[in-house]
Amino acid sequence: MKTVILLTISNIFMTFAWYGHLKYKDKPLAWVILISWLIAFFEYCFQVPANRTGHGMYTAAQLKTIQEVITLVVFCAFSVIYLKEELRWNYLVGFGLMVAAVFFVLKKW
Repeated sequence: MKTVILLTISNIFMTFAWYGHLKYKDKPLAWVILISWLIAFFEYCFQVPANRTGHGMYTAAQLKTIQEVITLVVFCAFSVIYLKEELRWNYLVGFGLMVAAVFFVLKKW
């Protein structure tokens, strides 16, 4: 659970670093890149411990899969709440298929 919480916090920072600047298209690109890098620093402060504590309980491939699903959940909320974009049905279907991939990656065959 600690790994999932750390990955979630990390992904919140990552999403703001990657997409938060879209609301500030009037700002100079160099300024936006600098701010994004500063935000990304905090992402790494949570991502690295998450992977370090999670590896052993999960394989690297499983950690990556968990992280991707968390990214999708965080991004969906971010795009609706922060960017005020519509979450379309086809996005949800595509994301759902990615979530289904978790079953196959985490299942012990």
